[in-house]
Amino acid sequence: MQQNLVLKLPMEDAKKRSKALKAAVGLPGVTSAALEGDRMVVVGDGVDSVTLTMVLRRKMGYAELVSVGSAEEKKKDEAAASGYSWPYQYCPAQPYVYETRQQANHDPCSIM
Repeated sequence: MQQNLVLKLPMEDAKKRSKALKAAVGLPGVTSAALEGDRMVVVGDGVDSVTLTMVLRRKMGYAELVSVGSAEEKKKDEAAASGYSWPYQYCPAQPYVYETRQQANHDPCSIM
């Protein structure tokens, strides 16, 4: 089940934003991470919210877990509120989005 985690972080400059995004995307289960002002929205499957918060506290000095919810419920609510489904989403508040790629073949041997 996809989870939606919202964290509050200090984002003074581009270096801190990049550092926070790299730390969040590096955890197992994280699908994507996006910034909305001073908040970070992390979407993933089976992401441990406590581990994510502790890693960001070590890297950034301060991190607060604001909310944890289901990503499917949010998508359904947005579609119901708008009345129609649009395949593209315009969001000017999210200029920094990193997504991880899931490998189809988890075989450590790349020769065969």
